[in-house]
Amino acid sequence: MTNEKTNEEVDQNQDVDWAELVKAVHHNGLVSLKMYFDDVNGQVSNHEVYGPLFIYHVTDESGNGYACGYFLRELVDQFQNGSNPAEWMASFFFELMKTEGGKLLPAAPSNEEEAKAFIDKMLVPLCIKSVKEEFSQEQVHAGLDWNEQHGPVFEAGFPAIKDGNNVCAYPLHLLFTHLLLNRDPAELLINGLYKIKEEHGVE
Repeated sequence: MTNEKTNEEVDQNQDVDWAELVKAVHHNGLVSLKMYFDDVNGQVSNHEVYGPLFIYHVTDESGNGYACGYFLRELVDQFQNGSNPAEWMASFFFELMKTEGGKLLPAAPSNEEEAKAFIDKMLVPLCIKSVKEEFSQEQVHAGLDWNEQHGPVFEAGFPAIKDGNNVCAYPLHLLFTHLLLNRDPAELLINGLYKIKEEHGVE
């Protein structure tokens, strides 16, 4: 009996710690964004794969609303290790505000057919275009692939690099989630490609 009780207590304590962490991160996000914007509110939703997602809304002086979402892991990393987490968070809103009239989160596809159209018509072309533009001076491969562990992935790489790792790949559902949070999914691929160049000492 004692063991069962102890395990239960441990689980409860972990739940409390987890809830406290989520609450603290949500609060820090609000405080950070309020350093740059007057009208800020936020909510936490739970994603079945990625856990807590922090959605913040900023309303500008004209009453236009902008929304952006962040993952728990990246916010914790910014708050603990980032040089200026508030500036980092605000930078996404400054980018969104280039769209006049507001930019709220896109509606999530309601069925598989809509999700497929969203991926084929928006996500994949956006990633290919961004990667090719960023590395326009070089031969770069970008497109869909299949990974046994993660299923469909978007892969980008440099065919000219022959030794060692020359590609980065991200699960399609991760890039898809970025798009639904008003984040640029191509940023992950571009950062991954720069890391490959760095590893190989390629300028």
